[in-house]
Amino acid sequence: MKHIIYLPALLLASPALAHHPMGGEAPQTVFHGLISGLAHPVIGLDHLAFVVLIGLAAALAGRSMAGPAVFIGATLAGTAMHLAGIALPLAEVVIMASVVVLGALLVAGRQVAGPVALAGFAVAGIFHGWAYGEAVIGSTPMPVFAYLLGFGMVQFAIAAGVAVFAGKMLQQGAGQMQARLAAAVCMGVGLAFLFETVEHMILG
Repeated sequence: MKHIIYLPALLLASPALAHHPMGGEAPQTVFHGLISGLAHPVIGLDHLAFVVLIGLAAALAGRSMAGPAVFIGATLAGTAMHLAGIALPLAEVVIMASVVVLGALLVAGRQVAGPVALAGFAVAGIFHGWAYGEAVIGSTPMPVFAYLLGFGMVQFAIAAGVAVFAGKMLQQGAGQMQARLAAAVCMGVGLAFLFETVEHMILG
């Protein structure tokens, strides 16, 4: 079966949307905060690619949702850091590099699990979450809380859905190659964003 390769298909089919669901304006109501949080990890294709890869990593390693949970928890911490005024250098480069590195490991057939992997997910999550924080600069506490709730929920839903779907395919004796192809698509998304960002940095 080839269904696993469709997991990241929306990464290629979706347009390159901005990272700010509310049109660049910070949400000022709980509803807008929730909607912005639900949308942000989906319309940010570099973020979405990593969340899909997290789910694939969990499935290929045959492990629990520990990896996705650590990553999502770290994204919440990263957003809090941004709101506290803590700057992270080269955040966008690190985010895209995380997509490329995790994608490459999965394409190579490596099991990404264990303490070292969880530490890597935590570091990546802090940078991804720090980038999420940009969308709620200037918001009041309740919209920020709704935003955190929204992007935490949607990330877990995507990662868990990918992990469960891919895990079932793998248990049936199918899907190993398809999972690697899906990881390759995500890695390609990361490379495209990384090259574009580095080019902008070099050319000013």
